[in-house]
Amino acid sequence: MSGEVAVLGVGMHPWGKWGRGFVEYGVAAARAALADAGLEWREIGSVVGADTVRGGYPGYVSGATFAKALGWQGARVTSVYAACASGAQAVNTARGQILSGLADVVLVVGADAAPKGFFRPAGGDRPDDPDWLRFRILGATNPTYFGLYARRRMAVHGDTLEDFAQVKVKNSALGTLNPYARYRKSVTAEEVAASAVVADPLRLLDICATSDGGAAVVLSSMGFARRHGAVDPVRIRAVSTVTPRYPTTVPDLPDIATDSAVYKRQAYEEAGIGPEDLALAEVYDLSTALELQWYEDLGLCGEGEGAKLLRDGTTALGGRIPVNTSGGLASFGEAVPAQAIAQVCEVTWQLRGAAGDRQVERARVGITANQGLFGHGSAVIAVR
Repeated sequence: MSGEVAVLGVGMHPWGKWGRGFVEYGVAAARAALADAGLEWREIGSVVGADTVRGGYPGYVSGATFAKALGWQGARVTSVYAACASGAQAVNTARGQILSGLADVVLVVGADAAPKGFFRPAGGDRPDDPDWLRFRILGATNPTYFGLYARRRMAVHGDTLEDFAQVKVKNSALGTLNPYARYRKSVTAEEVAASAVVADPLRLLDICATSDGGAAVVLSSMGFARRHGAVDPVRIRAVSTVTPRYPTTVPDLPDIATDSAVYKRQAYEEAGIGPEDLALAEVYDLSTALELQWYEDLGLCGEGEGAKLLRDGTTALGGRIPVNTSGGLASFGEAVPAQAIAQVCEVTWQLRGAAGDRQVERARVGITANQGLFGHGSAVIAVR
């Protein structure tokens, strides 16, 4: 297919709280991806950085920051920001450069050194910024939003606290198998229930942490891949980074026009597949309740059936459609510019058959899904 690009290399820096600068994490991930691709940095024609906006001025121009750290060699540079969807939009930008002929091979990299506690807007008054407004006017921190969303699922669909806890149980078990995960310890439903209430009904273990980490991918044209001996690479077949056509009827913070399901339609149409073709999915589990919503948004089940899908074991390793085989944000925490790229890394390893004890049998098609600020729903579909 003419819209495909090859994934030649993937790499990550382990997630955690390391106390160092985000550039160090991104460079480590980039070098790992280059080594995985069998390429030298000087062979890269373009670098696309997913922006880190809290790390000082260099973070606002992350493409140039990483290019400088790797060693200036004349590569094209681009920086992309869409909050949690930054990584997916960076992949989309790199794919566009390749398909347009601007570059044959592109490095995509994102990294973060996150603050302790929940995310909040930087200082200064921005009354035209809906994210700033929700904090200033509503006092709605991210955990508040997660709690409201969970309460709505309980009221509308009958989800229970036990359902939410089982998402954490599933993802923490998978996280123990991932050497890049920050949290590599299984958690029981009883431990989730016993953890402190953060935003009722969600407990501490229902909500992902903030983390340091980095991820990178090397993408190329199919011609470049063939010339370099990659005869059957993982291929990105579709990337969707779209805004809604109309506001959803359910108020969704931080922007009531957000519709996190609209992206999937474009991605499926572009890839020429449907949810029935998927072998696995990596979704954006900021909270346990939100993972259940992604099942429905991706079309893995009908509306209100997410908890049943979980209870039946369908989304567990060995089930019909494993979700978050990486361990998800439950095991990693948020390193905002890196996490959507990390999802692509996991899907790539799975499609290569290189995921070790996390491996999904006969994985040929995978999807990633996340949501950024102001209505950015994003998905990447990869095939082999």
